[in-house]
Amino acid sequence: MSTRTGALDALVFGVDVQSGDIRGDAPSYALVIFDGESIERDVVSHRKLRRLIDGERPGIVATDNMYELASDKDALIRFLGQLPSETKLVQVTGDEQPEPLSRVAKRHGVPYDKQPMAEAEAAARLAASNVGYEVSAFTDTTEVKVARGRSTGGGGGFSEDRYTRRIHGAVKTTAREVESQLDSAGLEYEKDVTEKYGGYANAVFEVEGRPAEIPVSEHRSGDTRIEIERMRRDGIEFRPLAKRRDHVLVGVDPGTTTAVAIVGLDGSVLDVYSTRTDDTAAVTEWIVERGRPVVVAADVTPMPNTVEKLRRSFDAAAWVPDSDLPVDEKQHRTRELAYDNDHERDALAAALSAYDDHEDQIDRIATKVPPEREVGPVVADVVAGDHSVESALAAREDDEGDDADTESSHDPRELTAEEKKIKRLEARVERLESHTEDLKDTIATKDEQLDEYERKLKAARSEQRTEARKRREVTRLERENDRLERELGDERERVEELEGKLERLKALWKLDHSNFADVSEKREGLVPVKIVEKFTTEAIVDADERFGLASGDVIMFRDATGAGRSTAERLAEIEPRLVLRQGGLSDASDEVLFNERVPVADAEKVTVQEVDELAVAREREVEAAIEQWDDWVDDRKRERNQQMVDRLISEHRASDRGES
Repeated sequence: MSTRTGALDALVFGVDVQSGDIRGDAPSYALVIFDGESIERDVVSHRKLRRLIDGERPGIVATDNMYELASDKDALIRFLGQLPSETKLVQVTGDEQPEPLSRVAKRHGVPYDKQPMAEAEAAARLAASNVGYEVSAFTDTTEVKVARGRSTGGGGGFSEDRYTRRIHGAVKTTAREVESQLDSAGLEYEKDVTEKYGGYANAVFEVEGRPAEIPVSEHRSGDTRIEIERMRRDGIEFRPLAKRRDHVLVGVDPGTTTAVAIVGLDGSVLDVYSTRTDDTAAVTEWIVERGRPVVVAADVTPMPNTVEKLRRSFDAAAWVPDSDLPVDEKQHRTRELAYDNDHERDALAAALSAYDDHEDQIDRIATKVPPEREVGPVVADVVAGDHSVESALAAREDDEGDDADTESSHDPRELTAEEKKIKRLEARVERLESHTEDLKDTIATKDEQLDEYERKLKAARSEQRTEARKRREVTRLERENDRLERELGDERERVEELEGKLERLKALWKLDHSNFADVSEKREGLVPVKIVEKFTTEAIVDADERFGLASGDVIMFRDATGAGRSTAERLAEIEPRLVLRQGGLSDASDEVLFNERVPVADAEKVTVQEVDELAVAREREVEAAIEQWDDWVDDRKRERNQQMVDRLISEHRASDRGES
């Protein structure tokens, strides 16, 4: 029977250090690429090896020592986390206590030489024959995180609120898209959402599946980002690569999520997995790749129809408990084992319970099988085929003998004294087992009342869980309704605010345009005045956002004190026609406005009539204020020129006295 793995449908990389050391100088590696038939050889750096793994995505990267690829445990975990999802790291020499590669290669008939390239080839061929242990640091659970792609911090005010709402809304929209994709793929997941103003700050999905099975990819785009990371195990785990020739016991937990556990004839757990997407054919293929089932077990009685069909396809013996295995018993039986979910736990409990029931029988069979023969086929004949050990051994001897032996095997023979003793002991064992069953029946009778109470308690708990789910759903819908009402209220307030702003802008526009028949007569001789509360940059920006500030406007500051040079420069960039002030200007702002030729006048010199945020002034008073400012500018320039002449004369006289 072929022991070739599914990995050979892809590639196997065999790796060994050619020179250097991963803990010191940059090492080079002997690399062998094996596809089951042809072999490619090369010497590569660590960086090139990583690029080849990312590009070729082999099924297995095989080595005789995993710490030739990483300097320590933390580096090894990082290395494993960076491997493609379909690539396994396999240590062909064993698990925590590896053997020498030469010994493993000799045992499996693989050519071996101490040269690095030969060791790399030996590792590749061994891994392709399912020899070694997969090195794993991650579970089959993946975290998908949807978060903000940029900071929400800013300068404050209405614009920042709008910006923050937009980002949180984008995160929420992306999270819903991810959730829809996970649902469409039929993946199980748990969702944890952090709600913020306008939507979500982040949403974290813990998905039952590897990254390759998840229809979502990492990306960062504008307001959002998606990060994908497999969940870490507590440490490094070693999983043996199964051999198809082994006889095994199989535990199955059917349902929406199907879980299968493989246990060897020595009681060791060989493999376990669960799936929501694989069909019966895929599950059967997975079992076939890992062994020949002797027993197929379930954790409930009677055996579910799906498990029964699987059992018949392997012609294996069936095992079910006397009554459904309790959860606490399953937890206790699997307490020292690693599994990813409750379905895998139930499958493991079924397989191990079946082994517990057959352990003594398997041990008895093993003592009767000659050392030169395999125990597994005989166990299969006895357990699944209802043969005695002797008849199973005899049948296999007949298959291997010549024709004469085949003919003589039909003649009855006299049992030896040892065989007669064995037969008597087997009969005694059967009587003891029958007595044990009677005792179990007595215990079961006494436990009936307790079982009845437990069933009632289970029914009551189920009803409570149903009610709790209903209450949670009602609460969720109420929260959603409250949130939508809050959003509706916010939008209504925003509409009212925008409508008010629109009305104000319309009124100002009418004042600026004389082609409105209903206001033209009233407007004659008037000019609009735009009022700003304070002479500060923030107040100027706010007024500009609310009703606009443009060149040629008449602007009035209710409080003109405290402005600095930068604020005055910001005002000068608007190029107003006239600035009316209440309160005095600072020297710095006065100097900037004087130099930029921005007319400034006291508000008392112009009659301003206000209605809400709108105001008008008489055109003639505005013109008069500008003319007064022009006169003041001329006087100020003459005064400055006189001061400059006086200073030059004083400096000249001082220099003459110095020369004399």
